[in-house]
Amino acid sequence: MRFVSLRPATYVLATTALLLIATAPSQAQTRAETLRYVTGASVNTLDPNIPGSTRESFALSMSTYDRLVAFGRKQLNGKWVFDLDTITGELAESYDVSPDGLKLTFHLRKDAKFQDGSPVTAEDVKWSLDRCVTAPVLGKAQLLTGSMTSADQFKVIDPLTVEVTLPKPDKLALPNLATVYPVIINSKVAKEHASADDPWATAWLKEHTAGSGAYVIETFKPGEQVIIKRNEDWNRGSPGKPAFFKRVIVQSVPEPATRANLVERGDADIVVDLQASDVQSLEAKGKLKVVSTPQYNAITFVSMNNQIPPFDNVNVRRAIAFALPYDDMFKAALFGRGAPLFGATWPDGKPANGIYPYQQPVKLDLDKAREYLKVAGFPEGFSTTFSFNVGQSSTAEPMAALVKESLGKIGIKVDIQKLPDAQMSTLINEKKLPFYIEGIVAWLPSTDYFYRNFYTGNQRWNYSSINNSELVAIAQEARFEPDKAKYEEDGRKLNAIHNSEMPQIMLWQPNQDAVMASSIEGYTYEFHRQVDYRDVSRK
Repeated sequence: MRFVSLRPATYVLATTALLLIATAPSQAQTRAETLRYVTGASVNTLDPNIPGSTRESFALSMSTYDRLVAFGRKQLNGKWVFDLDTITGELAESYDVSPDGLKLTFHLRKDAKFQDGSPVTAEDVKWSLDRCVTAPVLGKAQLLTGSMTSADQFKVIDPLTVEVTLPKPDKLALPNLATVYPVIINSKVAKEHASADDPWATAWLKEHTAGSGAYVIETFKPGEQVIIKRNEDWNRGSPGKPAFFKRVIVQSVPEPATRANLVERGDADIVVDLQASDVQSLEAKGKLKVVSTPQYNAITFVSMNNQIPPFDNVNVRRAIAFALPYDDMFKAALFGRGAPLFGATWPDGKPANGIYPYQQPVKLDLDKAREYLKVAGFPEGFSTTFSFNVGQSSTAEPMAALVKESLGKIGIKVDIQKLPDAQMSTLINEKKLPFYIEGIVAWLPSTDYFYRNFYTGNQRWNYSSINNSELVAIAQEARFEPDKAKYEEDGRKLNAIHNSEMPQIMLWQPNQDAVMASSIEGYTYEFHRQVDYRDVSRK
């Protein structure tokens, strides 16, 4: 396959020149000691808490800041992925959970230092966590899901000990402290750049860092390029050594074919956002390493607004579920690269387990779809719009064409709407889209977390606007359920309600296709769906 036309080829030369300039000799690193990462998006802030932060910004913050704790990793189908159930210390040397589950006590590493050489103290931790739940930042909503809502919950016990108090035991409290937002900031430095109007130094931290992480910012050009250099004093990696690469270059390259060309030529080391067709072609050539991991905390779905006619009729929703050409859609959108969430068989009509997402017992069956439409009172079908955003075009456009064709066979006339990302986001937020393609991701992918955040309340993330009181009650009960057997039972009930109500139709979990030089090792699929630069090395 030819990846580029004349214009992208010119762009490759320009981009390669930028990469080469960035690696030239100010500190004389060799090519082997530099990791070059290309992405279609960009790093737009150095503070991951700023609204509008990109995933690339999240990834950068994982390496420039430390958190109290971090996720472990595990094997899933032979691939390394983050492990929600294993929490290890990062700035915390150890931690204790009280017998009643109401207190989390963190004992800080005695040797932990910020990048300016000053020690990390419990006062810094408290100030940082206070900021997370008090300032107008993204961490506020995230920590709420772990029952952390007030600065009063964070207490300094001594210079190296911090205590977190919870209103009731919450299994997601500890994992929340390993997510992107609760970065530990050098409070003395931040306060020097705070003001009466900006007491948490949000403006300054957007363009500067005050962390203790594995890497230090060397160059930051928002939307273009970031260069970071290794913090030689950082030893939170395994086995207690600094990160492998002396320097990391994060380059924004909007054209996907150009990114494919760069990694194929060896001018980039790793990329995770190529088109499926390019991944397939590069993998077939056998020169690069391709690690494909189903995004087990992400879901692509067809959503129907359960409050807008005719999608407020459950039998209309069921009709559509049996009218979608799943296999053709999967091949057209992803070339089969992912984990299907359709085509299950439930012999007794009940969910196989309490895990969400689950594989739904739906498949293409036009006769059954027509039956449901007839019961719904639409034997001749109806007309509707079907929307997707421009940013999803490479996968959503072929899907939409297949949806229109198949639904037309049962009398549903579809007008496809290809909307600008911002417009679609606004329409979703205002609950004005009746029928569309979207995706969700959960950093903490437990069953109750998915249901509480995506299927309850009049909030943006309840894409289907489902309003089922039984589902709400069970999801809230499961949140604080300590008994694993009872939690599993609650999960089964939630899955059964979801499948019966059919608020949206789960399609698949797309692969995260990480394409890299054969010399790169250690790649792990992380909860934020980006590369953690601390994980990787070169053999």
